[in-house]
Amino acid sequence: MRVAVIDLGKTNAKLAWVDTRTATELAVRTMASPVRAGPPYPHLDTEALETFIVQALKGGGPVDAVTVTTHGATVALLDDEGRLALPVLDYEHEAPDELAEAYDAVRPSFQATGSPRLPGGLNIGAQLFWQRHAFADAFSRIGTVLTWPQYWTYRLCGQCANDPSSLGAHSDLHEPATGRASSLVEQQGWSALMPPLRRSGERLGTLSTEMLERTGLADTTTVHVGIHDSNASLVPHLLTRPAPFTVVSTGTWVIVMAIGGEPVALDPARDTLLNVDAFARPVPSARFMGGREHAMLTGRRGDRSAAGHDPASSELLERLAAASAYLLPATVTGTGPFPDDTAAWTIERSELVRRFGRAACESVIAGYLAGVTLESLRLTGARGETLVEGPFSGNPDFLHALAAGSGRAVSLSTSSTGTSIGAAMLIEAPVSPPPTPPAMRTIEPDPRLLGAWQRYLAGWRRALGARRSS
Repeated sequence: MRVAVIDLGKTNAKLAWVDTRTATELAVRTMASPVRAGPPYPHLDTEALETFIVQALKGGGPVDAVTVTTHGATVALLDDEGRLALPVLDYEHEAPDELAEAYDAVRPSFQATGSPRLPGGLNIGAQLFWQRHAFADAFSRIGTVLTWPQYWTYRLCGQCANDPSSLGAHSDLHEPATGRASSLVEQQGWSALMPPLRRSGERLGTLSTEMLERTGLADTTTVHVGIHDSNASLVPHLLTRPAPFTVVSTGTWVIVMAIGGEPVALDPARDTLLNVDAFARPVPSARFMGGREHAMLTGRRGDRSAAGHDPASSELLERLAAASAYLLPATVTGTGPFPDDTAAWTIERSELVRRFGRAACESVIAGYLAGVTLESLRLTGARGETLVEGPFSGNPDFLHALAAGSGRAVSLSTSSTGTSIGAAMLIEAPVSPPPTPPAMRTIEPDPRLLGAWQRYLAGWRRALGARRSS
């Protein structure tokens, strides 16, 4: 089956064509995810995204089916005529914090939702609470609240649904253990706005007449319920691997999802949470904005090294460890396992370059990102092989450090869009033998390099502990 997967990340929007028989991408088209400054607030540019999606589908050849995978913490608010009643809020907008005290008084407990309290609009409940107060007239006209992937399936086929995976991603609106709406939904009078939950990958309909005309696709092209992107990354592994294992999904966010891990008490103050997988099961998870941090620190995507930069040598790592040259968290504050900490270089960056060369910065940044990822693994009780999806799977320093610090095998996907394969595999039923998982390869660094990274990360943890105890 040939499936077109609309993959909308916070940084990039993609359309990937996937062959589900071989679990491979046939082609990928990409654009930067557009955000408009306003009015009335920063919002996602749905018109630009729709133009990109339609043009890509029109030029990509015939497909059997279309589905969608997107970032979380985003909803579309439709009026009774099916149009947007308000623009789609950019979850990084800080205005919902204006009502933080009032919202905190009504939101459900972490024990019920598995959803930590997050800043800005990262809790969908906080978005809706703020929008209802700030835009009362427009909010009163809302007839339907759609999760972000399901807004696009609605645009494609005209059918409304919501998916548990998006509502289960720190929204405050869902109870992972029961599969029901949280108490907040009924308390705030939002129950009537929420369409039925449908299983990700389920057939929702066929392309609408409008979309048939605009895309030129066949009228037999089916549209399927979408999924939250991090949980799409899990799907091929859930279908093909025995537990325990851990998926590290990387993009703007680094999401750690532990399957069959040790029982742990999740700590909402450290950005751990319960995700909900494609089969509506709770998954202990942790997250931090690692891709955004890498871009801020280097000006590049997570899979791109500086020109001429080879992976760190054991000699360089030993010298950096001896000099206690570290970057301590957090480059992006307010999220991750160290949300209240402020980033600090133990040796000023310019001095680091002078003493050790420009490549040293790459190694220190990789050590920082690996160190925070390792802490996220620990907080979720992760066990077994670590599977890295997304841009960081092309960053050898990060991968070597992760292998060294965890003491477990690290494998990485060779797919450029790890989420697309999972979303597509939900459409075509698994066969026996199981469907082929995305191409993976296990990294096998030199033992000396592993030892050097272990010593470097041990020093990083000591420096972090000393700062936090001072």
